[in-house]
Amino acid sequence: MPDLEPNDAPSKSALKREMHRLQALGESLTMLSEPALDKLSIDDDALLSAIRECRQIRSNSARKRHLQYIGKLMRTIDPEPIETALRAMHGKHEEQVNRFHMLEQLRDNILEQGITGVELALSHFPEADRQHLRQIVLQHQREITRQKPPAASRKLFRYLKALAEEQD
Repeated sequence: MPDLEPNDAPSKSALKREMHRLQALGESLTMLSEPALDKLSIDDDALLSAIRECRQIRSNSARKRHLQYIGKLMRTIDPEPIETALRAMHGKHEEQVNRFHMLEQLRDNILEQGITGVELALSHFPEADRQHLRQIVLQHQREITRQKPPAASRKLFRYLKALAEEQD
C-alpha cells in the first residue's frame, strides 16, 4: 500500500511558478538604469554581468534565452532584498507622480477661480507670496484674452512645485 503522508517537497508546478517569478524579477532588473541598478547592491557579479549583457541583446530569441539564464542565476541568491528595494523605488516614483498630479490640479483650480484662487493657493502654502501669485493669475488671464501660449500656467506650476519642495 502506498504511503499517504504529504510530501514536503514543492510540486513541479510550484517550482515552475517560482522560476518564472524569478525570471520576471530578473527582467525587471534589466529595465533599470545603471544608477538604479547600483543602488540595489547585488553581490553576485555573474548576475550583474548577465543583466548588463541582456541590455545589449537585440534578437528576441537570444534575449529570451538570456532572461532564462538570468532566472537561473537568480535562484542562487536571496531575491527578497532586491524585491524590497524595487518596491521602495516604485513607491517613491508613485509618490512623486501623485504629488505632480496634485500640483497640476491645484494649479488648474487656482487659474479657474482667478484672483480668488490666490486664497486657495495660500491655504495650501501659507508662506507663498500673495503678490507674486496675483501677478501670475492676472498674466494668465491676459494670455487667455490675447490667445497666447500658457506661459503663466507653467510659471505657476513651477512656483507651486518650489513651494511644495520647500514645505518638505
